Amino acid sequence: MAPRPRGAARRLSRALGGTSAAAIFSFRWLAACSSSTRALRPPPRGPRRRAAAATMKKFFQEIKADIKFKSAGPGQKLTDPAGEKTSKGKSPQLSLRQPRQGPTDEAQMAAAAALARLEQKQPRARGPTSQDSIRNQVRKELQAEATSSNNPGAPGTNSVPEPKEEISPHLAVPGVFFICPLTGVTLRRDQRDAHIKQAILSHFSTDPVAASIMKIHTFNRDRDRVKLGVDTIAKYLDNIHLHPEEEKYQKIKLQNKVFQERISCLEGSHEFFEAIGFKKVTLPVPNQEGQEEFYILGEDARAQPQNLERHKQQLLGAEPVRATLDRQLRVFRPSALASHFELPSDFFSLTAEEVKREQRLRTEAVERLSSLRTKAMREKEEQRELRKYTYALLRVRLPDGCLLQGTFYAREKLSVLFRFVREALQNDWLPFELRASGGQKLEENEALALNECGLVPSALLTFSWDASVLEDIRAAGAEPAKSVLRPELLAAIEQLS
Repeated sequence: MAPRPRGAARRLSRALGGTSAAAIFSFRWLAACSSSTRALRPPPRGPRRRAAAATMKKFFQEIKADIKFKSAGPGQKLTDPAGEKTSKGKSPQLSLRQPRQGPTDEAQMAAAAALARLEQKQPRARGPTSQDSIRNQVRKELQAEATSSNNPGAPGTNSVPEPKEEISPHLAVPGVFFICPLTGVTLRRDQRDAHIKQAILSHFSTDPVAASIMKIHTFNRDRDRVKLGVDTIAKYLDNIHLHPEEEKYQKIKLQNKVFQERISCLEGSHEFFEAIGFKKVTLPVPNQEGQEEFYILGEDARAQPQNLERHKQQLLGAEPVRATLDRQLRVFRPSALASHFELPSDFFSLTAEEVKREQRLRTEAVERLSSLRTKAMREKEEQRELRKYTYALLRVRLPDGCLLQGTFYAREKLSVLFRFVREALQNDWLPFELRASGGQKLEENEALALNECGLVPSALLTFSWDASVLEDIRAAGAEPAKSVLRPELLAAIEQLS
């Protein structure tokens, strides 16, 4: 039987349980201790080196013997038959696995020396130890990238152009476009307001009265405030027209409270007064010190009072200048992709003005629904308020299989859709029918909008002539023409992709 370990080896073996994992751990611990000890003192020479090596070898032999003793299992009685082992005291863990053999003395010493060399020559590199250091490192890298991108000529750097947003070639339409009523230019949605404003301002050189009226109605978004200001201006002009001889109606005090609150706050109001013949004059205040500004009607305008009446009617009957929606009318050959719609982002986003209008409509709907209404009426109101989309792309399948496509506002009436289709027909006087998916027949009703019929953001409709018209044509011994579109539209037919 091997001798039992003594001293530190015995205590270490008892603390680690004598298992194979403990043997490996003790081996690494001892190797580290030996390496750190050698780093602190000079290596022994001559007899001292051999004595230290013998001591270390003896120490490892004692640990090895202790590991073998612990892993040998329970002992046997001398009276038991050879090869028979008692199973009463057998450990369940030892019965499941075989004990691992420890490393040899030479392997242990070589491993200790290798670990010492690795720890001395290859220290571990430490990365960031906190989130702040990580952020600092990322910030430095971003700054370096920004510097290299701003200096494309620097050596060792490659400037990469910023990728531009690409338009998918499979989009049903490239976007939503508008037509300026003043210039006829086709504009994107983000261009229309600036273009219309510039067109109105440039119109002052040719017709200042019309330009100032357009500015009042277009540049001021609050319609209630505009109506109040326009009505007040009309009253000023009425007083001048009804009392042409009274001088008090020929001038308007600019500091007047009503003028300041209702008229002066409107953009374009001062340009309108100057365009119709008023002049700004500074007059002394009677019985007081100081001066005040007035608008005084000029002699030429007094001599032609009918012009003031005409300008007043123009002001009252004017509407805001708004870009009209470009239908983007297109005709496609028969295709299996007729019901496939890939829409751009313009069909799904709302402007700030549209969001405010949606909120106002929802508030009005809640107030209406709070009153007594039938279930059908409530469902209709709720469906009307579910306005998720601003625009709708519609296709109409014609009898010959061709497709007629156009862009609409989601809140436009069905009558607009019927008029759009009728204008594309050769025989626009013949009655026809439109049916949605599922066979739903659409009526040319002024009160019904596209979004209330489930036609947003896109839909495929089916065109057919009125049944009575078909009977009359067949009774006359003829068949309706398959091609129903105007020739100029058929000349620009496209392939749907």
